[in-house]
Amino acid sequence: MAGKRRRANGWEYVFKRSGLLDKPIYVTFTSEAEGDAFAVRLDKLLDRGIVPTEYQRPSRMMNISELVRAYEAQAHPSSKDVGQLGTIVSSRGSTPLVDINATWVDDWVTELKRVENLAPATIRAKVGALARCADWGIRKGFVLLPDHPFRTLPDGYAQYTKADVAIVGSARTDVERDRRLEVGEGEKIVSVVAGGVLARKQRPLVLLHTPAVRLLFMLALESAMRLREMYTLTMDQVDITRSTVFLDKTKNGDKRQVPLSSVAKVELDTYFKVRDAQRCGNRVFPWWDGDASEPALAKLSDYLSKLYKSIFEQAGAAALNFHDLRHEATSRLFERTTLSETQIMKITGHRSHRMVMRYANLRGSDLASKLW
Repeated sequence: MAGKRRRANGWEYVFKRSGLLDKPIYVTFTSEAEGDAFAVRLDKLLDRGIVPTEYQRPSRMMNISELVRAYEAQAHPSSKDVGQLGTIVSSRGSTPLVDINATWVDDWVTELKRVENLAPATIRAKVGALARCADWGIRKGFVLLPDHPFRTLPDGYAQYTKADVAIVGSARTDVERDRRLEVGEGEKIVSVVAGGVLARKQRPLVLLHTPAVRLLFMLALESAMRLREMYTLTMDQVDITRSTVFLDKTKNGDKRQVPLSSVAKVELDTYFKVRDAQRCGNRVFPWWDGDASEPALAKLSDYLSKLYKSIFEQAGAAALNFHDLRHEATSRLFERTTLSETQIMKITGHRSHRMVMRYANLRGSDLASKLW
């Protein structure tokens, strides 16, 4: 209960809560009735452990490094954000939280361009990671950012201005891969996989699990799923009867259903007839052992990416990476269907319209065929 006493300038109320408030809250009202009404409201909040923003204790965290450590320990940041935050802590970790304002953020972005000479995409990744960390800190009451300077940056803030170019000498731009399968490349890749042997300088490399290697390639082309989303699939996620694959954990953290094309259904049905059930267990593919830790998944992703890179090189598609298959599959959705942009985003799992629209690259020959 709040204490109150009459003062020369009105009624003074004092609120004390051990363990909740660092120090008593003193509030003065000219009217006792007004003060009593306020005291009833505030006491109810304090009894429930809620401290209004204006009375919250100041942050006990002193700098960015401490905030990031708490965020990584108590929240669930993506592995990508963890990596970006690690570089921020290395360069800016000692920055006091009270110093973070619009000027500090603007100066930091300028440094990322003029000193570190980073590409716009990398700058956005760093700012985004720290912004999400700050969001969490604000919700927890560790950080007070009234104007949230990370969220009020103007559009195009990561692009190099004329002033930046004058100092750096050139403007860094984002390099977005737009590699598509050329005519006949898909068939050559499937042929190399069917051959089961990769040429090497010392001795040939025998491909293991060739049915799985073929399926992963074909599924990537037909579904636009990411590599990790596919090789971690379990049998109960695949419903051929309903023509869907259910992804309960994706890169963006969202669940989604991926429709299966007729080609994908045939490939899956064929694979399931020869699948090594004893080795795979409930998993669709044989490579993953169920270890969902980030180091284990990163290691397997690297292994499979390099394996397919070797396959692509032998098929004469040296400039092709496995992730390019996602670009190819998404482009085909634009080219071969009448699905809307929003519907395609639901299939592919892209969150940004800007990102998904860059996949809508139609070849000149495709456009020419539509002209008179």
